[in-house]
Amino acid sequence: QVQLVESGGGSVQAGGSLRLSCAASGYRYSRYSIGWFRQAPGKEREGVAVIAANGYKIYYANSVEGRFTISQDNAKNTLYLQMNSLEPEDTAMYYCAATEGTILNLSSRVWNYWGQGTQVTVSS
Repeated sequence: QVQLVESGGGSVQAGGSLRLSCAASGYRYSRYSIGWFRQAPGKEREGVAVIAANGYKIYYANSVEGRFTISQDNAKNTLYLQMNSLEPEDTAMYYCAATEGTILNLSSRVWNYWGQGTQVTVSS
């Protein structure tokens, strides 16, 4: 079965950086789109950045474009999110998600598989 395991979260001060990782297993990695989402307390889950299957295209949320970089290592079936210039508003639980096919949609409703999440806390 599809398994997604996130790591790399933590606490940083505003302006700092973190790198999240998501180890994927249980499916043919190249046939699935994969991405990062986040959910802050009291807010809906929102898309951060996604990569379509086969690395066809990348899509970022406006709020993180220019600060965050999504990438993947196909040989390791691992997805990354490099987060720079972090702001307190970036504080949230960050989730890795995957779904079969070419998807460039930041709505959480179209993604079928989810990890357990990793917490990111940014202090001012």
